[in-house]
Amino acid sequence: MEDSTTGHHEPEWEVSPWPLVVSVGALFMVPLAFSFYFVYDKPLMAILSLGIGVPLVIASVVGWTKGGIADIAHHGKEPGFATGAMPFFIVAEAFIFVSFFAAYWVLRLKAPNWPPAGTPEFGVTIPIIMTILLVSSSFTIHFSEHAIEHGDKGGFRNWLIVTIILGAIFFLLSAFEWSHLMHGGFTMKTNLFSTFFYSITGFHGSHVIVGLIIFLCILVSAFFGKVSKTFVKSASVYWHFVDLIWFFVVTQIYFW
Repeated sequence: MEDSTTGHHEPEWEVSPWPLVVSVGALFMVPLAFSFYFVYDKPLMAILSLGIGVPLVIASVVGWTKGGIADIAHHGKEPGFATGAMPFFIVAEAFIFVSFFAAYWVLRLKAPNWPPAGTPEFGVTIPIIMTILLVSSSFTIHFSEHAIEHGDKGGFRNWLIVTIILGAIFFLLSAFEWSHLMHGGFTMKTNLFSTFFYSITGFHGSHVIVGLIIFLCILVSAFFGKVSKTFVKSASVYWHFVDLIWFFVVTQIYFW
């Protein structure tokens, strides 16, 4: 913005409430919900905490994505830091996953018998199908990104829709497996393996949900003619990270 009295350009500060909102939502979703459930043995409080945290996180992702795309449509230019900032976010998330895996490895290697008593037999069919779905979705989001780079808006939307469908089926299969195991008596408190199983797969599933919400926001905006190549590229990088992490999850939890 140019100051009419001095002729100098003043920086335009972007103010958004969504970083604060998503931080509060994550606080209710993870540490508070886990503490209520595992430390204080108050499942109702854990459910209430999730009931507060999940909507806040979803609203934050939607608001943040829509706000960014709206700014692009208003100012007519792509943001300069979104793609460059994504690797920093991914590194931060990767360290959280590493902490889960490190704790799992320590307990797994020290245990005289693994898995502990009470662990049911895990079939390989569902995790293999889920892996195929996520690997396929990495290709489809790449095709979508390639299409928008070359001005093919129809191809961009079609491949993005396919990516969303593949990701949604993956999540539904995970939810089906959770439901089946829980109805069979295998809950988060059954043993150490069950705690890690639900924690690690649930944490990965939350990243899948965030990715799907971002894709849906981008898709809806695209139908109204508002497409950001930078947002698409950043979302694509994030999704590839989610797919990569799944290989660690499926090999360590299901096949080791």
